[in-house]
Amino acid sequence: MTITEIKKQALKALKGQWGLAAGLTFIVFVINAFLPMIFEVMLSGGWSNWFLADTLPPQAEFASAIISLLLMPLTVTTLWFFLALVRFEGPQLFDVFTIFSDAKRYFKLIGTSLLMGVFIFLWSLLLLIPGIIKSLSYSQTYLLMKDHPEYSILEAITESKKRMKGYKGKYFLLNLSFIGWGILCIFTLGIGFLWLTPYIQASTATFYNELIVTQEQVEIQDWNE
Repeated sequence: MTITEIKKQALKALKGQWGLAAGLTFIVFVINAFLPMIFEVMLSGGWSNWFLADTLPPQAEFASAIISLLLMPLTVTTLWFFLALVRFEGPQLFDVFTIFSDAKRYFKLIGTSLLMGVFIFLWSLLLLIPGIIKSLSYSQTYLLMKDHPEYSILEAITESKKRMKGYKGKYFLLNLSFIGWGILCIFTLGIGFLWLTPYIQASTATFYNELIVTQEQVEIQDWNE
């Protein structure tokens, strides 16, 4: 499947669902942007101190980082929402927030984020390019964890590396193809991102569904033969 076909398939899945997708994007953005900021303001001594400060107090920066980390699973479940969307499973907005009622899976996602961050950081110490390549290799980890909740963190990362062999370039170009739209969205004061983000997420989910999942189906077929 070509990049153009992936994006067309994503748009097909979004047809009639743009309102829901844009609404979800807005809600998740507000939560991720403003909840850490509220803690920054509180620990900076109020709005005026926070607004006028050149640098935030260490405790405010630390609290903001912790809150952002704790909210990270919400970003993952948003991607899972779009995976269900491109599979025409009729996902609901509430599905994104059920992760907070599943403590085991919730902390597993946080652990995955931390471990991948460490791996990518260590590779980036060598040069920037190896870090980018590894981030592409690990890119399917969260989607694999959706389909395979039985995977451990390392198993999911390893499986992503395995399945991205031969596909890293295509995935990189897929993401690169949205740069023009991103520049245009800046001129809309960011409002355009309410529609661009779902387009990107749906395309990412389609890439996984059409090029990564199908590898598993081929493996099963080869095994049966």
